[in-house]
Amino acid sequence: MDDIIIVKGAGDIATGIAHRLHRCGFRLLLTEIEKPTVVRRFASFANAVLKGEAEVEGVRAVKAECIEDIYEIWNNGHIPVLCDSELKILEHIKPLAIVDAVLAKRNTGIHKGMAQVTIGAGPGFEAGVDVDAVVETKRGHDLGKVIYKGTACTDTGIPGSVMGYSQERLLRAPIAGITRNIREIGDAVKQGEVVAFVADEPVKSNIDGVIRGLIADNTYVQRGLKIGDIDPRGIREYCFTISDKSRSVAGGVLEAILTLRKEKYGG
Repeated sequence: MDDIIIVKGAGDIATGIAHRLHRCGFRLLLTEIEKPTVVRRFASFANAVLKGEAEVEGVRAVKAECIEDIYEIWNNGHIPVLCDSELKILEHIKPLAIVDAVLAKRNTGIHKGMAQVTIGAGPGFEAGVDVDAVVETKRGHDLGKVIYKGTACTDTGIPGSVMGYSQERLLRAPIAGITRNIREIGDAVKQGEVVAFVADEPVKSNIDGVIRGLIADNTYVQRGLKIGDIDPRGIREYCFTISDKSRSVAGGVLEAILTLRKEKYGG
């Protein structure tokens, strides 16, 4: 099936990839876990798992329960999202390409034999060994670069800087427990303001800005997990649209698919 691409993951980076490939005429299938811990929910097709459907910049994703649903959703011009972290769907669908965009900083189970083209986003993959290509996800000069031999930059654990803020932008769970949000994505907040609770522990914003991402209410989280993101630029629209980083990575994935398809199969 030369126009089908499976993207493993449906978070914000995976969504940027799927959005661009969908616009270019490919049929996309995204796979996710049953309870996504995605932070940028309103800019992620993973929200379809939580809400049944999700729309990002004019493209709609719909939760699929079975193979029949997938084809129906495609026929309606949308993107199916299937809870299938083990890619069991490969027993029924043979895609042109598989893209691992989970961003787990490790290979979550793909290898070159799974599709005509295999691509890993970010660190944890080696192009020419376990995948055909790797796309750089680290902000900087090489963001979105396609690597056909070797690996992406090692994860530093330090988030990208926005207006001089890095770690300060993140909201992390102070303890393990169930989340209870008292603010929502897109809300403006001040430094020290309570955004959510984990169990009975408050989670406060470290800076002024808007809530760019916030994990879904009533989610069980481990201590230290990233559960939110404050954008100091204060532009509400950015909370609901594809980021510059996602667009760069998406461009790299598109380049890799077209290049490898041509090199391998002349088409």
